[in-house]
Amino acid sequence: MNEEIHEVKCLVDNEPMLSDEGFYLQELSQPISNAVKADYSKAKITSFICAHHLLKYRVNHVDNLINADLKQSQKINRKLTRALRDDNYDIKDVNDSLQESLTFGQKVSDAVAKFGGSWPFIFIFIVLLIVWMVINGMALFGVHFDPYPYILLNLFLSCFSTIQAPIIMMSQNRAAERDRLDYENDFHVNLKSEHELRILHAKLDHLTQNQLPHDLEVEKLQLEILGEVRTELAKLREENSKLKDKLRQKEN
Repeated sequence: MNEEIHEVKCLVDNEPMLSDEGFYLQELSQPISNAVKADYSKAKITSFICAHHLLKYRVNHVDNLINADLKQSQKINRKLTRALRDDNYDIKDVNDSLQESLTFGQKVSDAVAKFGGSWPFIFIFIVLLIVWMVINGMALFGVHFDPYPYILLNLFLSCFSTIQAPIIMMSQNRAAERDRLDYENDFHVNLKSEHELRILHAKLDHLTQNQLPHDLEVEKLQLEILGEVRTELAKLREENSKLKDKLRQKEN
């Protein structure tokens, strides 16, 4: 394209003007050029449009970019709101749920398991065994109801173990139920978090891939529009100054 300033005609009103007072369609961005071609079917890439008429298309393009970004953001926000609203699963307090359903037997099994797995139980059990064996081995106070090899003691320990084992297993079943409820809560929390993260990632992708480039394009168009407005103001001041000079010359 010839860079020298020459006279051309505007595509819109067919008025003659200088080539530095507007742009050729091939110099414009694709969306703005397509918008001009949509309004004027005879327009070509070599057609010229003045800055005055081009301003309308630039403003419309800025509005379209802003509205498109706003609609996309609203769409993503609606998805996030719907995901939060549709998740009707209530996170359960496992301890409260189990505590409310405890029977007397389950409370006893929990207490036995808790005491049977503690150091005080071990110390008490050791002391009882030692006392039992000392009394029966040394026949203290004339007591000798279970002589060595302490068959009665073995029978007592076997019975105690037989009874204690299922009681502890009942408590372990309670622990397994607690773990199951914990896993169920964790599953729903993770599922909900994953859904929300996907929507947030989609929003971030929209911001980085669409909205930020659009913002930069809008700023660029705003600067171009401001530059053209400044140029128009400068021309008006120059014409005003020329008119004032002519008036002064007529008065003189």
